[in-house]
Parts: sequence; structure tokens; C-alpha cells
Amino acid sequence: MRAPYRIGCDVGGTFTDVVCIGADGETLLAKAATTPDDQSRGVLDGLGVLAGMLGLPLPDLLAATERLVHGTTVATNALLERRTARIGLLTTEGHRDVIEMREGLKPERYDLRLPPPAPLVPRRLRLPLRERLRADGAVAVALDPASLEAAIAALRAEQVQGVAICLLHAWRDPSHEQAAGAAIAAALPGTYVTLSSDVLPQIKEFERFSTTVVNAAVGPIVAGYLGRLETRLAEAGLRAPLFVILSHGGVAPVAEAARLAAGTALSGPAGGVAAGLALARAGLGADLVTFDVGGTSTDVALISGGEAALGRGRMVGGERIALESLDIVTLGAGGGSLAHVGAGGMMRVGPRSAGAVPGPACYGAGGTEPAVTDANLVLGYLDPARFLGGRRVLDLAAAEAAVARLGATLGLGMLACAAGIHALANVAMADGIRVATVRRGVDPRGFCLLAFGGAAGLHASAVARDLGMRRVAVPLLAAGLSAWGMLQTDLRYEVARSLVGAAGLPEEPALRALFAELEASARARMAEWMDGEPAIRRSADLRYGEQVFEVGVPLDGVDWPAPGLPAALAEAFHARHEALFTYALRGEEVVLVTARVAAIGRLPSLPAPAQVAGEPAAPVATRRAFVAGALRDLPVFAFTELAPGQQVPGPAIVESDTTTVLLLPGDVAHLDARGWLEVAVEEG
Repeated sequence: MRAPYRIGCDVGGTFTDVVCIGADGETLLAKAATTPDDQSRGVLDGLGVLAGMLGLPLPDLLAATERLVHGTTVATNALLERRTARIGLLTTEGHRDVIEMREGLKPERYDLRLPPPAPLVPRRLRLPLRERLRADGAVAVALDPASLEAAIAALRAEQVQGVAICLLHAWRDPSHEQAAGAAIAAALPGTYVTLSSDVLPQIKEFERFSTTVVNAAVGPIVAGYLGRLETRLAEAGLRAPLFVILSHGGVAPVAEAARLAAGTALSGPAGGVAAGLALARAGLGADLVTFDVGGTSTDVALISGGEAALGRGRMVGGERIALESLDIVTLGAGGGSLAHVGAGGMMRVGPRSAGAVPGPACYGAGGTEPAVTDANLVLGYLDPARFLGGRRVLDLAAAEAAVARLGATLGLGMLACAAGIHALANVAMADGIRVATVRRGVDPRGFCLLAFGGAAGLHASAVARDLGMRRVAVPLLAAGLSAWGMLQTDLRYEVARSLVGAAGLPEEPALRALFAELEASARARMAEWMDGEPAIRRSADLRYGEQVFEVGVPLDGVDWPAPGLPAALAEAFHARHEALFTYALRGEEVVLVTARVAAIGRLPSLPAPAQVAGEPAAPVATRRAFVAGALRDLPVFAFTELAPGQQVPGPAIVESDTTTVLLLPGDVAHLDARGWLEVAVEEG
């Protein structure tokens, strides 16, 4: 592998994956244990493993690196564990309870005993300011300096780490928020200050308040982490820029990721979707379901027609984040998910996970409860001596003891208990895919299941059978595909503006002026990040006049230079509405709610690895494994030794240093010359 190197780094719940692509296209994957107390240590550990694989000192590797892209779960973990920063909220007098009233709805509306969600900001730190803007942006009450000074004094006394400023109708005119923010920055230097007019300048008070509060709550943590990581990398020898992948699938410099910290909530999973888009372009097919099974969770997303779905209003840790993000469904089922006895004495799997510490029982790090990985080891699907290429030897006896203890509680033998754990994990994963497809009106049977993450290959065939899917693809780099995907994406910056009060669509000159202003803003920010002209993507949130919700409509198909822009936007909305809901009302008035523009800065493309032909490989071993209700001797093939086009009939096992693929009876797999194992799944 020759320099310069491009490196992607994905921090998962159990392992930190580091993928390196050299100038000749050769790709290497290194893994290190995730360090939950400070993820930057695990990142440096992974880079150290990679340097060892290349036979280089770490400073030499980093000095020869021209791009490093990082995906992190710092914001996600902070929200899930409720370990956010201590923050205050400044808002218009009379509106400090917006984040507690939410939208007047409960997550489970028929659960009479459901406690209200605890807000991220306690009421005593939700401080009112005397000021008021009208919905049209007119000043009804000027910002009162005395109320601002009182709020600052209270924040100082409480020693807050961050402040969210959410004033009524600030999306129309940010001047009051900007004045308050400047005063806080001067009075409380070092405090993380975030304005709703910067984070989400659009209508819908709860969504704007919630997103801004989340940004303030995770901002100090994300900014501190990225600062430590950047410092450690620089001290270790990195001179290239560090980019962070955001929830919408684009990457941004560290400063932008720290400013818009809420946009990192789906940072890691977004890399997997980016990889799916790259493989779709490489010839895998335009219709994919990405199936990312890691140590603590499974992430599922839909790619249809070569495009990934984007959405807003994502809930993370019970908090609404209304920034644009990839539509990813996450469920608590992964290799580290723990099996236990649930209500009614039934076996349950997840959502609790063994995590990186102590990990499954077979890791020998103190875990005693059986995880999905323990069950897969007991069933014979994993080679205890070859896990991570032999760098970690799994403790089969510990896994058997953990599974046997649970089995004794349930009146099951060890093998039956392990098979039950594996089957329940498969059911949970299949249900997650149904949420991403069937519940969105998409039939998954015509899609290819793209299986990646360290554990996906052991479950993909069974999950595909359950869903009626006939194709499964497992890339050679499956265990680090999210990190690889981070190197396949581009810089992205988004800007939006809401319109309220206008009847229907604006006239053509006003409509063009609106999008031109947004485009100029997006181009200006992208010019700070890179040279060259960015690509521009336009979209709009539109609705019919009597509707209470709007629909996001991509405007890529609109002929922008041609006259008749309002009519073209209306027709794009009709077509999108019909695609989503099976009907359109072309005689009804169409209303523009929010205009959006994204500037995309194309990063240099990566070299493709050379395709090497070879002779069909024979099995390298035989392993006794539990398949179709019985123990069988299965042939084991080395993934890296298969020849392009070589067919492998199931039942069989195909394994590499970092992933294992279980082929069930009736499956037929072949290695595609472009680098993935394609499995034709027998109809269930």
C-alpha cells in the first residue's frame, strides 16, 4: 500500500474501526476496543494497530495521511445515558415551558402510567427575557436589558456549561437572539452558546426549541471531545484536516461539527448509508436495505432508486432533533445484546448490551451474562481461535457456561438456548427492517439486503428469508464498511428559511430571489472550507392549503433556468405527494413552508483497487455447527481466497479476519469481482 493515505474512523459500541485506502486503492481494516470514557483513546489505538499492519511508526502514517474522516457516538451516548452538559435556556417571557409541554402528546398516548419525560433543562434554569417579536418579524416588545442581566446573573450563579437561546419567532428576525448571545459570550467567556436562529431558523416552536436545547446540551461534550481528538492527532503527527460525518451523510470540518453538535447524533450510522450509496453506484443495484449489525445495535436504512431517504424530526434518547438526517432505524439488537428472562418467564434478547466493557462472556473480560456473540460461538458459527484474525482468542468455555446458566433457568439445554438467542435476535432484526420498509409503504422483497458490521453475516440469510428477500450482499470489508463509507462522501452545508403568511407559492421573482439568497449563503460557507465550485441541491417543504403538515420535496428534477418556476414546484409537490400517499390534488393551492439549499463540496475521488483473478479456492477447514435444527460438519472457506465468480453452496461458512458469513441450506453464494459476496437466498 502506497501513500498518500485516506483514513476513515468509526467508533462503535464495542470496537473502533479504522479503514485506510492507499494511492493504489488497496484497503486495510484495523480494529481496536472502543474506550467509552474517552473515545479519542480508542481512535489512537486503532490508528496504532493500522500503523503496525503497514509496518510504519504512527507519526509516519499520519504524516502521509491526506484525509481523515471520523464518525462518533459521543452525542448519541450523552443523550441515551442522560449525561449531557449543565445548561440554561433563555426564552421569551411566558414560553419557558415549551420544551416540557412538548406538543401536548405522549410517546405512548394510551399508557396512563407513563411518566412525563424529564426535560434537559430544569425549570429553574429556563429563564424568561422580556421581549417579543410578532410572526411577521415586527418588534412588539424590544429586548429588555434588565431581564437579560438578571438571566446572566442566574446562569453565572448556576455555573452552566452551555446556554440555549430560543426566542419566539426568532427565525423571522434573529437580532434579539444575537444580542443576547453576544451579551452571554462577553459575560460568561468559555460558555457554549447556541442560538435557535443559527441551529434551526424555521417554524414550529417545539421542534426549534428542542433541537436548540439538544445542541446546547451535547455541544460542550462534542466540542470538548473533538478538541481533544484534534490535539492528540496533531501531537501524533497528523497534518491533514480532520472531518466529521454528520447525520445527513455529508462531512464537515471539526469547527462546524462542534457548532452544530446535534447534527452528529447519527454520525456513525450515516457512514454505513454512505457506503451503501457508493456500492449502489458501483453496480450492486439501486434498491438496497442497509443492514448494519454492530456490537450494541442494528442500524437499518432504505436506499431506493440509488437515493437514501432523508427526514427531519428524529428522536434520539427521547429528544426531538429536527435537523435533516438520513432516515435510519436503530434497534437494540447486536452482537453484544444480552439474553435474559423477561416478563412471563420468556427469553428476551436486548436491548441491554454487554458493550465494550466487559463485553460478551467469551471476551474473558468479566462478562457473565450470555450475549448474542456467545450464542453464535456456542452454535459453532465462530472460530474461537481466529476472532479478529487471532488477535483475540474467544473463551468458548465461558460462553458455554453463560448460555447454560440461562438455559437451566428456562428449562432448556445449552444448544437449544443458544439457538433461541440467535433466533430471537433474527426476529428483532427483521422487525427493524419492516419498520424501515413495510411501514413506509415499501415492499422489501425486491431489494438487496446489504449486510455489514461485524455480526451481520451470521444473521443476514435468516433475516432475508423472514422478509422474503432473495438477495444478500456481504462486502469483504463488512466489519468496517461504515468507516469505509465515510471516505465515500463529500462536504455538505445546509441552509433553510421558512415562509409563513403567504398564500400559495410566491411570485416567480420573489421565489427565485429566496432560493438565490439561500444559495449565496451556502456557497459562502462552503468557500471557507474548500476551493472550487460546490454542487447545489435544492428542496422545499410544501403542503396543500388545508393540510396541517408539509412534505419535503427534492427539486433536482426542476429545470431551474426555465420560466414558470412556481408551476414547476407545484407539479414536483403533486408528484411527490402522489408517490407517498397514492393521490394528488392538482386543483388545490400549494403552499411553500420552508425553502432549503444544500451546498456539496466534492472531495477527490478514491482510487479503485485492482481486480485480481484467481483459481477457485477449496475449503480451509471443517467446523461442526448447529444448522437447521441439527449439528453438521460445515465446510469453511476463506473470504479472501475465493476467486471472482466462484460459487459456494450452503450450508457453509465463509470467514475473514473480521467477519463471518453463515450460508444456510439452499443458499448459493458467489464472489462478485467488485468485492462483495452475493448470496442467492433460498425461498423460505
